Amino acid sequence: MPDRTPAPGGATAVLLLLADGRFPAGGHAHSGGAEAAVQAGRIRDQDDLAAFLTGRLHTTGLTAAALAAAATAAATDPDPDRLDDLDRAADARTPSPALRATSRRLGRQLLRAARAAWPHPALDRLADRHPRGAHHPVVLGTTAHAAGLTPAQAASLAAYESVNGPATACVRLLGLDPYRVAAVLARLAPELDAVTAEAVRAAEQGDLPAASAPLLDILAEQHSTWKVRLFAS
Repeated sequence: MPDRTPAPGGATAVLLLLADGRFPAGGHAHSGGAEAAVQAGRIRDQDDLAAFLTGRLHTTGLTAAALAAAATAAATDPDPDRLDDLDRAADARTPSPALRATSRRLGRQLLRAARAAWPHPALDRLADRHPRGAHHPVVLGTTAHAAGLTPAQAASLAAYESVNGPATACVRLLGLDPYRVAAVLARLAPELDAVTAEAVRAAEQGDLPAASAPLLDILAEQHSTWKVRLFAS
């Protein structure tokens, strides 16, 4: 029988904890491509940031959200092949070697934190099958299941992470007014909800999106060669 017993705890508190940049999953050390975009002159002010975040949300954000939602549902099945298939799907949707390495590194760090916070057989199976780290959206979805969240909540987390990290990074990189950056994120709220809903529909239909952002791939490869940088990616 599938394992459908969620860990105890309030869903709202779990969502807040996982979305908190202080949760020890390593996300604070990554800019989501913002550092390279700033260096290339593509992000100079809050308007550029808003455009960057919107593009990221509707491409890599949508893809990650759908993978996370699908992984939440797949984690209910004790057969690890379903999550393995999703990990391969994530790999195929990440053409940049640098971003593949980053995704697995973040997945490994999240899995370590999740196993401490919400011990669960699905997390243990994922760790055993992927000792070098599963892709981050797959780990996020499995964590969501272990913590008692729904696929929609997992998708919402992935969509939010796709814009919050770069936005926070730009405060440090450009010295942008944090109040104005917060306003940029607030204005993205309806689009975050729309992307979450689209991702959940795609996951339910088994038709995972492969929305790409080639410029992010190029910037990631360039960034990985820098000898001096503020963020890991």
